[in-house]
Amino acid sequence: MTKVYATGKRKTAIAKVWLTPGSGEILINKKTLDEWLGGHETLKMKVRLPLEATKQLEVVNIHATTLGGGYAAQADAMKHGITKALIEFEPSFRAILKPMGLITRDSRVVERKKPGKRKARRSPQFSKR
Repeated sequence: MTKVYATGKRKTAIAKVWLTPGSGEILINKKTLDEWLGGHETLKMKVRLPLEATKQLEVVNIHATTLGGGYAAQADAMKHGITKALIEFEPSFRAILKPMGLITRDSRVVERKKPGKRKARRSPQFSKR
């Protein structure tokens, strides 16, 4: 297979992922994974998780662009996008990734603010008098 594309999402973050056979290069927004996430080791582990689970860390190259949300949501969107791309790349990876819960998109988003409330559910302080 040549080039595979997948889109990953989390909250308001979107990751567009292109996966090609290669040497294990990961480029996000034209930066390496270390430049993109800096010292956030747990987020780097999250991004690499689907690749490590399928033993594809040194076999495929990943080029991705992320937009929207914060860096944590973007990292989760990347994880989701890489998972979807790996399944399209090799359908047998689904059996490995599904039990780990990586295929399912985390659909939680911020709840909207309601009228008469300070936040989505937080009421103004009650005053008896």
